Amino acid sequence: MKVLIINGSPHPRGCTARALQEVDTILQQEGIETETIEIGSRDIRGCIGCGSCRKSGKCVFEDIVNEVADKFKEADGLLVGSPVYYATASGTLLSLLDRLFYSTSFDKTMKVGAAVVSSRRAGSNTALDDIAKYFTISGMPLVSSSYWNEVHGFTAEDVEKDKEGLQIMRNLGRNMAFLLKAITAEKEKNGLPYKERGAFTSFPDGL
Repeated sequence: MKVLIINGSPHPRGCTARALQEVDTILQQEGIETETIEIGSRDIRGCIGCGSCRKSGKCVFEDIVNEVADKFKEADGLLVGSPVYYATASGTLLSLLDRLFYSTSFDKTMKVGAAVVSSRRAGSNTALDDIAKYFTISGMPLVSSSYWNEVHGFTAEDVEKDKEGLQIMRNLGRNMAFLLKAITAEKEKNGLPYKERGAFTSFPDGL
C-alpha cells in the first residue's frame, strides 16, 4: 500500500510540511509506503477546458500535473496539504487538483483521500472543504481525525507548540492506515463496490 503526499505550500520546510511530516511518520510506522511531492513553488496554470485529455488521456500541458497523475494512478491513497491563503487553499494547489482530477480517467473508487491545512488563525474549514470536494466526487473515502485536520502557526517552530494539532495529525495517520488496510482486505476478498452509470440529470423535458 502506498500514499502519495502533495505539499501545496511554497515553503518546503514550513507549517504545512511539518503537519504532513507528522502524518507521514505514522503512516510509515503502520507499514504504509509514502512519497512526497512539493508543488507549491511550481508554475502550474489552471485548466482551460480544452477537452484534449478526453482523447489523449492526459493534460495537454506537459508539466508536473501529468507526472503526479502517473503516481496517483498507482497509489492507494492521496494526502494533500495546503497553507490557508485568504480563507482558501493555495491557488497553485487548486490549479493542480483541477487538472489532475479532470484529466485522469482511471477509476479512483476507494482510493483513500485526506486533506491537511495550516493557518495562523482562521480560514481552515473553507480550505479543507476546497480540497475535500475532489475526493468526494471521485468515490474516494475521506479520512477524518479527532478534530479538523489542521495545525496553527506562522512558522514550523510555532507548529511544534501546537500539541493538539500534531496530535490530530498522528490520529489522522492512524485512521488513514486503518482505512487503507480495511479497504485493501475487502477489495481482495470481494472487489470494489458496484457503481451505476448512465443516468445524467439534464432536464431535457424542461421540468
